[in-house]
Amino acid sequence: MNFFKAQKKIKANFLFSLLVFTITLFSGLPAQCAAIIKFATLAPEGSTWMEEMKNFTREVTKKSEGRIKFKIYSGGIQGDEKDVVRKMRIGQIHCAGFTGVGIGEIAPNLRILDTPFLFRNSGEIDYIYENFDKDFRKIFEKKGYILLGWAEVGIVNIFSHTPVKKPPDLGGLKMWIWEGDAVAQATFEALNIKPIPLSITDVMTSLETGMINGVYASPLSAIALQWFTKMKYALSLPIANSSGAVLITRKKFMSLGKKDRKNLLEAGKKYFSRLTKLSRIDNKKAIKTLKKNGITFTQPDADSTAKFEQAGKKARDFLIGKLYDEKFLKKIESALKKYRSRVKANNK
Repeated sequence: MNFFKAQKKIKANFLFSLLVFTITLFSGLPAQCAAIIKFATLAPEGSTWMEEMKNFTREVTKKSEGRIKFKIYSGGIQGDEKDVVRKMRIGQIHCAGFTGVGIGEIAPNLRILDTPFLFRNSGEIDYIYENFDKDFRKIFEKKGYILLGWAEVGIVNIFSHTPVKKPPDLGGLKMWIWEGDAVAQATFEALNIKPIPLSITDVMTSLETGMINGVYASPLSAIALQWFTKMKYALSLPIANSSGAVLITRKKFMSLGKKDRKNLLEAGKKYFSRLTKLSRIDNKKAIKTLKKNGITFTQPDADSTAKFEQAGKKARDFLIGKLYDEKFLKKIESALKKYRSRVKANNK
């Protein structure tokens, strides 16, 4: 009898030891495999944009204790922004950095932010983005995306082979527009120009062959893409402010744990707000660089500036019902009007 009791005790001890060993063996392994977030952008390696994006991914990975990792596709290797949107819809890409064109593929009514001559300075831009933040986020969520942060491309200038000081000067240009960019199409048509639509990846070749001799871009983008090497002039009056945003599909976002989702949003706010500030600084530096490299910035007179702005208003009104509704446009224009009145009163 004692023999059987001893045998049972040995067996129990063995099973207990086996259980402890198993727990010890696997306790050092992660509870689940890391979630890989595939991220795409047109931004090239080495750019300020990519450096901040890498800072963002490192912090998210660290705070998630390795539960979230990123695979980054930079420099447009996943295709144009329209290609990336298509890939996000079928789950091949989960997250991306977009300019207004990509944003428009997802949420057309937010293209209002890229319309010509809507903003006059960075103060106005910040005011609208801050006060309409909830509205913008809801628009993205309804389309199945979560906004991780705004990261504007910055002011947009017209670069050309011949000088442009007034609207009629644009008539002699073979002006490029990003294929499918309804805002650019409306802008140049309001200026009585028939632009040439091309993919952004075809611009440099088309400049080299003479198919086009005019482009629009932020000063920094004109340098990064080397378009400025084929240009001689730039219109100093910015025609628009190019928006930029980092979006993740709602499906991928919701597959993450609650704590990781919170960290993702917090890191996005931190790094992409900083990226907007850095982009503004870099664009100012880029203007100096362009001037040093022989680009002449032309200055329109007051009458020409007014005509450019009138064309911008015409383009914005034309896009009502095509990209956004009139109520939304008027709401933003009204907010800007109040902001300008307040700034004017404070400066007296």
